[in-house]
Amino acid sequence: MSQLNPYESFLDGRPIDAILASTAAAIAECLKAIGPNRTSLPPAPGKWSAAEIVCHLADCEIVFGFRFRQTLAEDGPTIQPFDQDRWAATYSGIPAAEALATFSALRNWNLRLIRDALPGAAERMMTHPERGTMTFQAVVETMAGHDLNHLAQLRKIASLPA
Repeated sequence: MSQLNPYESFLDGRPIDAILASTAAAIAECLKAIGPNRTSLPPAPGKWSAAEIVCHLADCEIVFGFRFRQTLAEDGPTIQPFDQDRWAATYSGIPAAEALATFSALRNWNLRLIRDALPGAAERMMTHPERGTMTFQAVVETMAGHDLNHLAQLRKIASLPA
């Protein structure tokens, strides 16, 4: 049984809820530094643009939200993985500001659920077909590490300090 968070190395010691609550503002800061004329430009061949990263975060917010709700509603569900590159094929032309607005709304909705569910649901189990059995809390921590991973990418594009 694996409780591993594949993004654990990105966690910075802050409380997980503080990381999750601050992500939208941190994304907005990065996008402001990048500027609207550069958000759709990939930083290197084969890399996602800032706008695509924010689209990915919005999509992941849908996925995390569904996984949390499924875990609260079912006993030990098997959650569905997804191919992020195939999903990213739909991002072309989506403005970063629109993706951020979507992410922000979904994150607020998910934060409400997480805050209401924890700590009572922390040990509720779900199975990820590729990662094994995880607790609700481990997935919340994965979400925070995932945020910080992509914020580091956005800061690099914006040339902001980490």
